[in-house]
Amino acid sequence: MIIPVSLANDSYDIIIEKGALKKAGELLKIKGKALVVTDSGVPEEYAESLLSQLDEACLYTFPQGEENKNTDTLLAICKTLLEKDFTRTDCVIALGGGVTGDMAGFASAIYMRGIDFYNIPTTLLSQVDSSVGGKTAVDFCSAKNLLGAFHQPKKVIIDPLLLSTLEKRQISNGFAEAVKIAVTSDEKLFEIFESGKAMEKIEEVIFRAVSAKRDVVEKDEKESSLRRVLNFGHTLGHAIESSAGLGELLHGECVALGMLPMCGSEIRPRVEKALQSVGLKTEYYYNKDAVKSFLKHDKKASGNTVNIVLSDKIGSFYFKKVSLSQLEEMI
Repeated sequence: MIIPVSLANDSYDIIIEKGALKKAGELLKIKGKALVVTDSGVPEEYAESLLSQLDEACLYTFPQGEENKNTDTLLAICKTLLEKDFTRTDCVIALGGGVTGDMAGFASAIYMRGIDFYNIPTTLLSQVDSSVGGKTAVDFCSAKNLLGAFHQPKKVIIDPLLLSTLEKRQISNGFAEAVKIAVTSDEKLFEIFESGKAMEKIEEVIFRAVSAKRDVVEKDEKESSLRRVLNFGHTLGHAIESSAGLGELLHGECVALGMLPMCGSEIRPRVEKALQSVGLKTEYYYNKDAVKSFLKHDKKASGNTVNIVLSDKIGSFYFKKVSLSQLEEMI
C-alpha cells in the first residue's frame, strides 16, 4: 500500500508493506552517503539488513530511552555527520521508534541547514503517528519536545513485520495514538477498537490511522489551524509524562490518560472501553502541582490561556481556548 502525502515541494510517499525492510534499498534509492540512526533497543539484525542494502552507509546507535532524547544525543549525531564528511547531497535514515525518528529528523533538519531524511519506524506508535508529518524535536530542561523543527521525510517505509519483536506494553503504547485519531477523525477506525479486534486488524489500523493523519497534515503542514487536532490528549498527556519522571509512563499511556478529560460525557465511557481493550490505563494518581507547572510550558499556551481539542461525538472534534485555571478544573 502506498499513501501519497502532497505538500508542494515536500511531497513524499508512505509505503506500508510486510517485509519492506528487506527491500529498503530498492525502495529508498539512496544516491549519496547515508547515516543510519538507531537505538540500542532495536534488534541489531534490522540495522544489518538495512546497511547491507546501501552502497555507502554508516551506523550511529544511541542508548534506548526517552531520557536520551536530548541535546547531547542530538549534537553527537551532528558530530558524526561532520566527522564522516557528510554534505548536503547525503542523508540520514531513522531506524527505530519515535525517539529515534525525532532525534534523526531534527539532526538532519539542522545539519548544514537541512539534508534529506528518511524514516523506517519500528514501533507501532511511530508507525501510526510520529513517523508521519515532519515534526522533529528533543526534550529540553525536562519539557517534552521543547526544541524542534518541521522537516518532512523524503519517504517513510512501514513494515508491520517489525512489530513482532515488541513487548505487549509497547503495542498498547502505539494503539493510544491510533485511538486518538479515531476519536477525532475516523469513526470506522474507532469501531475496530470497540470490537476488540485491533490486533487482528493491525494493518487496517495502521493504514487508517496514517491516512487520517495524512489528510490533516496536507491541509495544515505547520500547525497553524487544523493540525492542532493531532494534539488531542497531548496537552495533559505531555504534562503527566513530564511530571511522572522518565520511564514511569510511556508516551502513549500518557496520551490515553490525557484524552479522557477532553471527551464529552456521552462518549467518555466508550473511549475508556476502547483504551482498556488494548491494555491501556484509564486511571492514574498524579502530582497535581507538578502537572500544573508543566501545563504552563505547553507549546499551545498563550499567556494564561491554552488551545485544547475536545470531542463530544466519535469522529468529530472542536477547538476551545480555556484559561489554565479552567483546564486544571477539567482534569
